[in-house]
Parts: sequence; structure tokens; C-alpha cells
Amino acid sequence: MGKLSAVAVKAALANPGTYQDGDGLFLKVDKRGGAYWNLRLQRDGKRQDLGLGSAKLVTLAEAREKAAEMRKAVKVEKRDVLTERKDEAAAKVTFREAATQYHSDNEAGWKSDVYTRQWLASLENYAFPNLGDMPTGSVTAADIIEVLTPIWQEIPETARQVRNRICAVLDYAHAKGWRSTEAPSGNSSLKAGRGLPRQVKKPQNRKAMPYVAIPSFLTALRRKPSFGRFALDLLILTGTRSQEVRLATWDEFDLEERLWTIPAEHMKRSKAHVVPLSEAALGVLAKADAFRVEGAEVVFSGATGKAMSDMTLLKVLRDMQEPFHVHGFRSAFTDWAANAGFPNAVVEAALAHKTPDAVQAAYRRTTYLGTEEDPGMRVKLMEAWGAYCSGSVTVSEALKANV
Repeated sequence: MGKLSAVAVKAALANPGTYQDGDGLFLKVDKRGGAYWNLRLQRDGKRQDLGLGSAKLVTLAEAREKAAEMRKAVKVEKRDVLTERKDEAAAKVTFREAATQYHSDNEAGWKSDVYTRQWLASLENYAFPNLGDMPTGSVTAADIIEVLTPIWQEIPETARQVRNRICAVLDYAHAKGWRSTEAPSGNSSLKAGRGLPRQVKKPQNRKAMPYVAIPSFLTALRRKPSFGRFALDLLILTGTRSQEVRLATWDEFDLEERLWTIPAEHMKRSKAHVVPLSEAALGVLAKADAFRVEGAEVVFSGATGKAMSDMTLLKVLRDMQEPFHVHGFRSAFTDWAANAGFPNAVVEAALAHKTPDAVQAAYRRTTYLGTEEDPGMRVKLMEAWGAYCSGSVTVSEALKANV
């Protein structure tokens, strides 16, 4: 018979301390009001303390019954109950939970805010749809390959990043005791040429739409409003990169001054860039504003209200059965500007390219933006490009206006 009684347990709940019932069962009441049943046993010469639940929910009789079951499991059946419990807890930790905790633990040491956002966003876009709700302990190489196969050849660099980040999360889960093995990486089935095919090396120059086709393409693009189409429209009209458009927030735009100031953390060269906004570009922003998602900071939000995936703009092109690459529109803009007679230095500034000549870079301080009274060449360039894309002027007319 145990030492405690139901009355004694009730009285103990108001008095912090440890109360022994006998044969290893005891009640622990802490100073914050918590009260828990615990069972102390010896297994292979080592002490193990097993929690049996809150004394406010588990009665004395129920605690004694649970204690008897645990004693039998450890002493008679020779089971490692503590490890079993850890395995059960680990089985409940999903890949999404593990990835989010890994991200939280490590983000302070990462190189930039952009990288920090992209790290988790890449898993949200490509890994979570398949792996998010799976326990980390059950994720296999075959599951990872299923995630990577659709993007392995299409966007190889992103696919490799996703693979490495999945493996980092699984190694983290292993270290935390949520998974019995490390990630199947290194020389295993996730190596190209084994479980995954060797990636085909494609030409570095991405296929660009000829600039003569852009006005009719934009006419077709604008027939169906969506954030993905608005974003691609603005990208074409401003000569910017996908990341700069996808991450753009409303506070970057000064619509009155007709300027878009892209912060350094969104730029490839980590240097802020100012883009003059043409009438056509302002029109796109007005459409996006009409569809603005309440509470969303980004101009072109995805389904979750956050920045859209880096595959969204490419998907717009593929849905329209266009074989061209998103980045290729910068090349089309460059070709058009050359034929329209705009100086190369102005075009390079518009594209935020680094001046290759160190001496020129030291002396060329102008931004070609000019003033409100006397607009600079970049303002004229972007206005002419916007008018051309919208079908308002031809290349020869833009050339005459430039002259």
C-alpha cells in the first residue's frame, strides 16, 4: 500500500515539495503551482525518471496504475521506455517545424537579410508541399528526389540549393534526436549521376525574346490580370531583375517623383539602385494597387501574401507557351536601346551594371537622372522604352525623340 492518500495529495498541491508514495513513485510540486507524478527506476544500473502526467489531471490511483505498467515494461519486458518516449516525441516533429527552428537558430549568422529570406522561401516553395507535414525521421532519399526532379534541369542552381538546405535540416534533426540517421547526402543517392541525373550544362546566355515581339507580347500579357503578370510587365518596362521585382515593397516607390528606389539588399551588387518610372510602369503599379492584398507589404504578393516564388514569372511565360527566359528581357531592352541610339553608358547605368573600367568608374559619378526641370538621359530612355513596349512609338520615332 502506498504512503499517500487522495486527501494528502490534495493538500500537497498547495505546498511545494517532493512527496513519496513508495516503490519509486513520487509527487513533485513546484513553486509556480505545477504538480507532476514521476517514477524513478533503475535500468542497467542507471537511474531513469519517467513522467506520468500532471497531478491535476492524473489521480493517485491512475498514477499508481501507470507506475505498475512502467515497472513491468522496464523490469520484466526489459524495454527502454525513455528512448521509446523520445522516439515517439521525435516522430511528431515535422520537416516544416524542423526547418523553421533551424532557420531561427542560424539566421543571425547569415550574410544578409535577402539570403535569410530566400533560405526559408526556397523550402516553402519547393520542399514544404511534399515534405512539410512529414516527420523528419521518415524523410527518405526517394522523397527528396521527388521534390528535386521537377526543377533539377530547369533551374539547376536553385535545385542544388534546395537539396543542400533539405539535407542541412535533416542533419539538424539528427543532432536534435528527431531522426535516427543523418541526411542522405554526400556520395549517396542525392549526388548527380546516381539517384539524380547529371545536370545538363546549358549556355550561359538565357534565351531572349526579340524586342520587336515585345509590344504584341505585352498586349497578350495584359489580357488576364494577375500578380504574376503584373510583376513580369513591370520587370520588362524597368529592365530590372526578377528578385528586385518580386521583393519590391510599396514603400520603395515614390509615385509623385516617379522613382523606384531598390534597396541594396535586393540588388545583385548590394548597392541601392534608382529606376525612373515611365507612364507605362506607373500604369502597372496602379493595376497592382487595385488588387492589393490587405496587410501585404510586397507589391506583387504570392498566395500566402508574401513575396512570390522565383518560378512564378517563368511560369507565366510557360503558360503563354513562350520559350524565352525572364532574364532575357534585359537583353531585349539592351538591343532596343542600342538601335534607338541611346549611349551605352546610359543603358549600363539603367541595368545597374558595374563599370568594367576602373578609371571610368572613378570619374563617372553621374546617374543620368537629371532634375525635375531637366530630366536626364535615363528618364528619357525609360519613357521611350515604355512607350515602345506599349506600342505608342516605333524604334525610329524613339531615335528621333532621343536626338
